[in-house]
Amino acid sequence: MSSNPVAETIASAMPRAKAELTELVAFKSVADFDQFPRSESEGAANWVADALRAEGFQDVALLDTPDGTQSVYGFLPGPEGSKTVLLYAHYDVQPPLDEAGWTTPPFELTEREDGRWYGRGAADCKGGLIMHLLALRALKANGGVPVGVKVIAEGSEEQGTGGLERYAEEHPELLTADAIVIGDSGNFRVGVPTVTTALRGMTLVRVQVDTLEGNLHSGQFGGAAPDALGALIRALDSLRAEDGSTTVDGLTGDSRWEGLQYEEAQFRKDAKVLDGVELIGSGTVADRIWARPAVTVLGIDCPPVVGATPSVQAGARALVSLRVPPGADAVEATKLLQAHLEAHTPWGARVTTEQTGQGQAFRADTSSPAYAAMAEAMGVAYDGAEMQYAGQGGSIPLCNTLATLYPQAEILLIGLSEPEAQIHAVNESVSPDELERLAVAEALFLRNYAAS
Repeated sequence: MSSNPVAETIASAMPRAKAELTELVAFKSVADFDQFPRSESEGAANWVADALRAEGFQDVALLDTPDGTQSVYGFLPGPEGSKTVLLYAHYDVQPPLDEAGWTTPPFELTEREDGRWYGRGAADCKGGLIMHLLALRALKANGGVPVGVKVIAEGSEEQGTGGLERYAEEHPELLTADAIVIGDSGNFRVGVPTVTTALRGMTLVRVQVDTLEGNLHSGQFGGAAPDALGALIRALDSLRAEDGSTTVDGLTGDSRWEGLQYEEAQFRKDAKVLDGVELIGSGTVADRIWARPAVTVLGIDCPPVVGATPSVQAGARALVSLRVPPGADAVEATKLLQAHLEAHTPWGARVTTEQTGQGQAFRADTSSPAYAAMAEAMGVAYDGAEMQYAGQGGSIPLCNTLATLYPQAEILLIGLSEPEAQIHAVNESVSPDELERLAVAEALFLRNYAAS
């Protein structure tokens, strides 16, 4: 990284950043209060609020959002007449999944031999909060923060329950800004400075299939009695074509991604696809993961193999995720998914569907001054490397809400979730080098944007 005072300040602050991220990762802040204590999320929220107060933020508040979680807000005034930039991250995390699969404890930030820091939320997205703090501290130490800064830290992004979106819609003045930096995406790969310009939306649908008043002996009734689990499997299978492409009746699935491409061999390596196992779908990898719908069965309620009895199942249910590409409406996609499942459930089985989460897709305007300011900042932080534009298959529902509420605002997505981070999986990690470089880039962006 080229030597400059901002970069030097952030380099010297990395031990403190590691210590703070260690504290933040220790909170088991999964916003599913049936599985994890609410107090863990409240503890993380208070940690963020205290950190903002320590940096001189005003009006720091824990906002009670309609989904029963808290988002943390603070405002740092800038020079008179300066622009305002909103910095976003979320402090809630995905469950650790199989804790036995973690090499080190998921809620203990641990540096391993490869130099990366491991822990749930290290990259997604507690590391994003630390990135914002590093950038602001570096500016304060080198002439001051040249813009007004609002910070919003969400408490339920991973659950997709829309609490902050609804709160923002009810209080539209709160998050208004000239530019918005969403610190919840990631570089295309380590060392490749990247701004995410498109996000797929998402919908979650729970489907319940019922066929009998109660389970039956499979020897006595099997062969004629309709099996609810079998009916559910048939319905779920109808969501994919022979090549694995997503097939939801009425939903277009042939869009193409124009821009940075993802080589198939590299994708196989990043996704850790087993030897001999084919990728699914058609078109380029970028088409499939950034521009087209993708259905995933997230879970099925049925008897486990261990302890299963010889029974015809009377009922079964599943949770289905559908990623919705830019250009498609998530509300309409939800209706199409529900109608498809109902139409493709066989044998006259009773089927009910329920939407449990939803978020719209997002596409950014890359021609704005903010993108020029970020490109210059990324070039300095990454030793002259050119900033790349990429899509992301995941969803950040708040983006579309902010774009609708503040159509004049310029929205940029950066972050720490590059492929090696393995977000949402076991052994999630963050690259401290990426944290350092992106903090430099964000600080220089704020300075560049103030002067634009």
